Amino acid sequence: MQSLAADDPRQVGEYRLLRQLGAGGMGRVYLGRTTGGRTVAVKVVRRDLTRDSEFRARFRQEVAAARRVGGAWTAPVLDADTEGEHPWVATGYVAGPALGTAVRDFGPLPEQAVRTMGVGLAEALTHVHGLGLVHRDVKPSNVLLTLDGPRLIDFGIARALDATSGFTQSGHVVGSPGFMSPEQANGQPAGPASDVFSLGAVLAYAATGTMPFGSGLSAPVLLYRVLHEEPDLSGLAGPLHSIVRDCLAKDPSVRPTPERLRERLDGDGAAAARLGHGHWLPPALAAAVGRSAVRLLDLEGEREAGEGTAARDGAAAPAPETAAGTRAPTGGRTVVEAARAARVAEAAKAVPGGGAPGVPGVPGFGPPAPPTVGPAGPVGPYTPPPVPTPVPTPSAPATVPGYGPYPQQPRGRRGYGVLAAALVVVLLLGGGYLLIERLWKNDGQAAASNPGQAAASGGRTSAAAPASKSPESTGDGSDPAGDGPTPGAAPTDPGPGIVPARFLGTWVGERMAANGDVTTVTLTIVQSAQSEEKSRIHAETPKTGTWCDGAWTLTDADESRVSYASRMTGSSAGEKCIADRSIYRLVTMQSDGTLHYSMDLLKPDQYMVLRKKG
Repeated sequence: MQSLAADDPRQVGEYRLLRQLGAGGMGRVYLGRTTGGRTVAVKVVRRDLTRDSEFRARFRQEVAAARRVGGAWTAPVLDADTEGEHPWVATGYVAGPALGTAVRDFGPLPEQAVRTMGVGLAEALTHVHGLGLVHRDVKPSNVLLTLDGPRLIDFGIARALDATSGFTQSGHVVGSPGFMSPEQANGQPAGPASDVFSLGAVLAYAATGTMPFGSGLSAPVLLYRVLHEEPDLSGLAGPLHSIVRDCLAKDPSVRPTPERLRERLDGDGAAAARLGHGHWLPPALAAAVGRSAVRLLDLEGEREAGEGTAARDGAAAPAPETAAGTRAPTGGRTVVEAARAARVAEAAKAVPGGGAPGVPGVPGFGPPAPPTVGPAGPVGPYTPPPVPTPVPTPSAPATVPGYGPYPQQPRGRRGYGVLAAALVVVLLLGGGYLLIERLWKNDGQAAASNPGQAAASGGRTSAAAPASKSPESTGDGSDPAGDGPTPGAAPTDPGPGIVPARFLGTWVGERMAANGDVTTVTLTIVQSAQSEEKSRIHAETPKTGTWCDGAWTLTDADESRVSYASRMTGSSAGEKCIADRSIYRLVTMQSDGTLHYSMDLLKPDQYMVLRKKG
């Protein structure tokens, strides 16, 4: 949370903005207040997105869906303007840290707190799914912890299950690597069972402090593990282990429903009884949450002292306080509610381990001690924030945003599956990753380089490529970018790595499409360690003069096969090189010394034959 910048608006709709809470792919989020004193979070859309008619339609649809979500343990949409020059949406503000921040600063939650949190989130999903919606991005940064229970937030990417919706199409996947379900990772429609998988991963993270499929890894490696490997649940024991294991089943049909999950987490009803009260969190964390509520109240008090908001804004008197213990399922708090939270915080300080008065607030959530604000001038016209500079697609290993990294757990196994067809772009959108399918269609089936050995592609071709030389290539086998060998060049000094020596070198193969176009693929495999991006692929189609280049990151290897994650590094056709649903590749050594290059997860019998050059 930070002070408003010069280019931030001071008022949106009826909401006076107090602080900037953050910024994301859609725009900026602000802390605001109504004239009646309710605290809200206001998300203002980026200016460049407002000129996109498709985005406008999608935003309109998503706000309409989110308005329907108002059950317990969610943050409701209170107001929105989807048609104005600068669209915005206001939701109830939740005064508490994200789960990822809490785990980072205080460590894993005790089992009792994990079960209580799980019960609340299962109730939230039961409500959401009952409306015909799927959240699709359940992750630690979208789970907030308050004194009376958890809140599931950010329904901005939830979509209606209604099949008439045309905005979420096959191959467009929303979610966060490491918490994404296998069906999401594979570009399939995400149903209610997908949210249960993600919730299982969240429960594992909350209880152990580690992600079940590893952390500190690139998105391709995480997605590979979600698809093909079993989760590491070694930090869980007893019934909680089996509950989480069942949530993380690869087959959606065998995962428990949210209702059944709630029953298994709370067989005796004790967890549900703790919801709505201030004693479900560990004492130190509860005290920190209470202090953040106190600072929120102080923030308003300083504004009132400096600005005279009661007189200037005509603020209504606070409503009478409700009876103690009343369950408040919504996220926003009035002044009275914040004062009540402050009293709960004082009580929490008296609990052993709860912290002493005057202890500084925990960094990472809650407003800082606000600066003194002078008298406010008249509210001027809204000035939208500047368009942020586009961020390139990440290629280096990166942690999933929203929580701190944890050491990767040792794994004694290596998972393979048949790895899928072509490149995808991984774009950060609203805190999640969007896998965009760009299919370069060709109506025929491809032929393997071995005459007569067909590799039917179901109408798909790999990244088609050109007769012309890649602009990155200097023509002498060197790599001007300095980040790896040019396809077709002699491999570099093997060095340390895990790739068997017989795979190293340059491999060439051809495929013929139904229209007669022949594409030549040149694969250069270089010695590398796991997660290193060193190998390269180049494809060109002489007849059309098109080409595509890709860089391969090693994910695993043994004596018979090597697997990679691929990304496009250049092409003559832009995004048209990006094809199919997956970035994964598998090359398998054959008894005759050729390689089988597999590109389709769903069709393991389809491959391209590559022969070693020279």
